[in-house]
Amino acid sequence: MAFPRARLLAALAATGLLVACGHSGPHSVVTTSQPRAARGIPQPQGAPSAPNAVTATPDGLRLRGQPWWPSGFNGPQLATDYAVNFGCGAEVDLDAFFRALPPNSLTRFALFQAFVVNKDTGELDFKPADVVFAAAEKYGQMVLPVLAAQTGDCGDEVYKQRQWYVDGWTELIEVPGRSVMSYRDWVNTAVGRWRSSPVLAGWELVGEPEPSNCDRNRCDLRHRTCPADAAQVLRKFMDDAGDIVRTLDPQRLLFAGYVGGSQCGIAGDAFSVASGSRNVDVTEFHDYTEDGNPLPGDAANGLARRIAQSRELGKPLLVGEIGEYAGSCDTLDKRAEIMVRRMDGQRRAGTAGALIWAFVPDPRRDECTYDVGPDDPLWPVVAQHTTLGQ
Repeated sequence: MAFPRARLLAALAATGLLVACGHSGPHSVVTTSQPRAARGIPQPQGAPSAPNAVTATPDGLRLRGQPWWPSGFNGPQLATDYAVNFGCGAEVDLDAFFRALPPNSLTRFALFQAFVVNKDTGELDFKPADVVFAAAEKYGQMVLPVLAAQTGDCGDEVYKQRQWYVDGWTELIEVPGRSVMSYRDWVNTAVGRWRSSPVLAGWELVGEPEPSNCDRNRCDLRHRTCPADAAQVLRKFMDDAGDIVRTLDPQRLLFAGYVGGSQCGIAGDAFSVASGSRNVDVTEFHDYTEDGNPLPGDAANGLARRIAQSRELGKPLLVGEIGEYAGSCDTLDKRAEIMVRRMDGQRRAGTAGALIWAFVPDPRRDECTYDVGPDDPLWPVVAQHTTLGQ
């Protein structure tokens, strides 16, 4: 998926929150390269960049100078505030969530432009995102924000094709109530505003980036094609968009956001091409294999190969999403048991951490989902696997 995953879509449809992928539907979409200043959009002036708490080595991550193997959760709904934005799923009690997290864990969350646009006025309103950072800082919990979704789900509703990665990211695709500036300007805005947070682990430019092409706005997998230059396009995007982050927040890590398998732009040896970008500090792999194998995939695109390729580049690999079904299809305790085996095996193989998909405040226990609620047995698994100084 692009973050947040298509795995949320059934739940969102059931609550009437789902909008179509792409930019079809009732929204008026306007594409323009007009500068933000000309459009009267203020550039928020944040404090200077905070000291970087998280660093990367070929052997893994370090937190405040100590070896760190973080576990934690993906929290795609954390910035949902229906008084302000269109949101994504149920609202989260941020104080309760961050207070309950084990020390030294890591939370990856959606920080899309749509979360800071007032759905009624079309004006910027940073409160929904500000309170996420404030709650994380209150409890000293590290966070990894994702600045856009490949599919557009819960964000601008635009599926990002090859041309977007070439130069479309520098142009405004205006979706009322969801986007008022180009992605380039959003990166400037977000990094400038929150770079001073002491709990900021790094930045992720796009969740599961893929410079593929859709067939007449049909963007499901069977209708997408992968251009021959996909790896080079993705690498240049990482170089250019990442340079914006480096300028504003020069010491902070950049995470790749990849699915990690045979996705367009990173299949086979293309993974090393794209990951060779000067602005990829940490590679990623997203694991939803459901077969209990800690190292899923084949020799060309599997997790073992991605770990080896990352080592060759001198970069650590984070399993940025790891999911296991439960609910009507399996017990929560059985899921936790399987997840322990998967995470243990991945750590032994050389991964740099694993973030579970996904925390929700209202898990659907009568359905087969990846939902992880506040009292799920995966919370002790996160506590068990998060280590510092070992």
